[in-house]
Amino acid sequence: MKLPICNFDAKNSVLCPQCEGKVDAGILTKADVSASMKLAHLTKSNQDIENFTLFSCKEFDGNYILSLAKNDIVVIRQSRTLYRLMQAQFEGKIWIVEADENDKKFIEDLFFPTKILSINLVWIPGGIQKTKVIVSGKWTPRFPIDTEKVRQIVKNIRNLDIEIEFESKSVK
Repeated sequence: MKLPICNFDAKNSVLCPQCEGKVDAGILTKADVSASMKLAHLTKSNQDIENFTLFSCKEFDGNYILSLAKNDIVVIRQSRTLYRLMQAQFEGKIWIVEADENDKKFIEDLFFPTKILSINLVWIPGGIQKTKVIVSGKWTPRFPIDTEKVRQIVKNIRNLDIEIEFESKSVK
């Protein structure tokens, strides 16, 4: 398993001076450390996680955005059990995104498994740029993804203002 902190530190839930220095310098966040330790703990009960690569973890209002390698995301999406096991380790909701991806792929990952029809840049009078996301289907109260949380995450992590519309023209 590849983590932002040392594997030894993650498995023993204690930071070495080198990793502690990275946290103090702002290179690593407390969310990086926490997620690394939680995933290392899960490797004891699930061998699939042993091959994962966690690049970073961002925490925002109880939401944990885990940046993983593409292959790891495929494994998680194929196993709801693995996702639930990971989700149980965190106090808030986890969002799985691919590391080093562009803004479009980042937004698509947040909406998974919902299909995104298009993502476009829109210029609003006054020189304001927004990203317009059109989601397949129509919004209902049972829609599985909290679109307001997605808006906040994209604004906080990527500094993008997004407008979310649904195919059937109903807007939330």
